[in-house]
Amino acid sequence: IPATLLESELFGHEKGSFTGAFAQKIGRFEMAHKGTLFLDEIAEMPLELQPKLLRAIQEQELERVGGNRTIHVDIRIIAATNRNLKQMVEEGKFRSDLYYRLHVFPLNVPPLRERRGDIPLLTRYFVQKHAQRMGRNIESIPTSTLDALTRYDWPGNIRELQNVLE
Repeated sequence: IPATLLESELFGHEKGSFTGAFAQKIGRFEMAHKGTLFLDEIAEMPLELQPKLLRAIQEQELERVGGNRTIHVDIRIIAATNRNLKQMVEEGKFRSDLYYRLHVFPLNVPPLRERRGDIPLLTRYFVQKHAQRMGRNIESIPTSTLDALTRYDWPGNIRELQNVLE
């Protein structure tokens, strides 16, 4: 998503703030007030948008694009990436102050190929989820299928597993 659209998506915008802004839009930060906001692929956040994100997290306030009113938000942030943010900080590709603000309680989830014991459980979950959506009844998964899924390395991790099962 281009930085301008991402800013509007996260922080919202006021009517007329840019071409195509025909109405006021509430951003994800406001919608998550008193809750949790999940920022997936945080390493892809453009450098020019990172100071505004840092302010929203640290000061718990923001302004919509084109707005001049400060909006208070009370949210918990969960951010995820498959990249090495510390290395990106050292390379000047990610702000160090934002990194340390986000790196409060880090969780390292190994790739699926390093936790093969999770594959049968995840398989059952995704099969049931997709079966329910499709109006199908799947009562069991053959052992040979589970074995084959467990042996595969899953370079695309859980997203690949989910798509294959669908």
